[in-house]
Amino acid sequence: MTSSKSLSKTRTRKLYLFQVIRYSMEDDLSSDESIRSILLSNKTVVVIGMSRDPSKDAYRVPKYLSEHGYDVIPVNPYADQILGRPCYSSISDVNQDIGIVDIFRPSEQVLPFVQEAITKKPQVIWLQEGIHNIQAEKLARDAGIQVIFNRCIMVEHQRLLDA
Repeated sequence: MTSSKSLSKTRTRKLYLFQVIRYSMEDDLSSDESIRSILLSNKTVVVIGMSRDPSKDAYRVPKYLSEHGYDVIPVNPYADQILGRPCYSSISDVNQDIGIVDIFRPSEQVLPFVQEAITKKPQVIWLQEGIHNIQAEKLARDAGIQVIFNRCIMVEHQRLLDA
């Protein structure tokens, strides 16, 4: 049986490591005007890694976007539908114009998703808070796609448009 003191130490270590990673990560320097423009002009959002679990950010954030007028398209190969919307196994299966590709995957897993997303020619690739992959971001920018990283799209929407 694990003691509560041991669990507390484990949680403290995990929180510390998260904070070290979070604060050592480069910050996205996009201006408020640029982000506001992205959010106003791109209403179709493909969400890679969207979750079926209402307790996860990868569910709550797309739900918020949907409630605020965005056409949210879930990409999750393990679900048939999320939020009453059909789920796609990959972004390649999406057959419509895409404004934003919002990625909820760990930084080290981002590159193949960005490579695939580039073929769909979205306006923006958005890497959620805590996600940053320099190689993937450069690849997207070289393809003429704007990149936002290490920012939560919901937080930015609330801060800039829903105030």
